Amino acid sequence: MAIDFEALRKKLGQLSGTNSKRARFWRPEEGKEYNIRIIGFQDNEGNPFQERYFYYNIGNNPGLLSPYQFGKPDPIQELITKLRDEGSKESYELAKKLYPKMRCYAAVVVRGEESEGVRLWAFGKQVYQSLLNVMLDPDYGDITDVREGHDIKVLSTKAPGMKWATTDVRPRPKSTPLGSAADVKNWVSTIPNLDDFYQLESYEKLESIINNWLNADDETVQEETKEHRVEAKTANTGKTFNKIDDAFADLEDFDL
Repeated sequence: MAIDFEALRKKLGQLSGTNSKRARFWRPEEGKEYNIRIIGFQDNEGNPFQERYFYYNIGNNPGLLSPYQFGKPDPIQELITKLRDEGSKESYELAKKLYPKMRCYAAVVVRGEESEGVRLWAFGKQVYQSLLNVMLDPDYGDITDVREGHDIKVLSTKAPGMKWATTDVRPRPKSTPLGSAADVKNWVSTIPNLDDFYQLESYEKLESIINNWLNADDETVQEETKEHRVEAKTANTGKTFNKIDDAFADLEDFDL
C-alpha cells in the first residue's frame, strides 16, 4: 500500500499544533497598527482572495458552511427557497435569519512577525471591498505581486458605544518586494489550505440541525412575527420595504 505523505503531514501538524485554527489564523488587535503583505491564493482563478458562505445563528452552531456554494444539495438553501416562494412577511423574517453570510480570506505575512509564517486573515464585506478598490486603482494594481506589490497598513478601532470594531486598510505608497527569493518560495508553498479548517457537514446532518432549530424555535418565531410591522426591516440597515419581493432581493446583499 502506497503511503499518503500529505495525510502524514496533516497528522503531524495536528499533533504539533501547527495546523490548529488558532495558530494559522491572524486577527488584528484593537488599537494596534500593523503592516501586512497579502499573498494571493494559488490556483484560485486569478482571485487572490477566497470567499466562504456560512449559516449563522442556527442553534448553538457558530457557523455552518453552505453546501450550496459548492454546487451540493443544501437543505437550508432549500428551505430559504420555499420561504421565498411563499412570499409572506413571516417567511421573510425567517429567511432573514437563515440567509448565509459571506466571509472573505487572505493569506498574509505580518511584518515583524515573519517567523510566524503565512497565516489566514478573515474579514467581512467592507474590508473586502476596500481591498478590491485598491487593486483596481492604477496607482497600486496587484498589491500581491511578490516583487512590486504593496504592503497594507491595518488598523482596527472601536468607536465609543459601538459593539463591533471597524478595520481600516490602506496601501503603503511605495512598492516593495515580498521578501528574499528563499522567503518567497517558502511562503508561497506554505499557504494554509482554507478547507482544512472548516468541515462541510452532510446533507442529513444539516437537515437534522435545521429541523431541531425550527422545532425548538417555533413558538419564539410565531411570537416575533406577530409583533412585526407590515413593512419588513433589514437588520442593522434600517431599510423599510413596501413589497416582499424588494425585501427578499435585499437579502442577497445582506452581510454582517
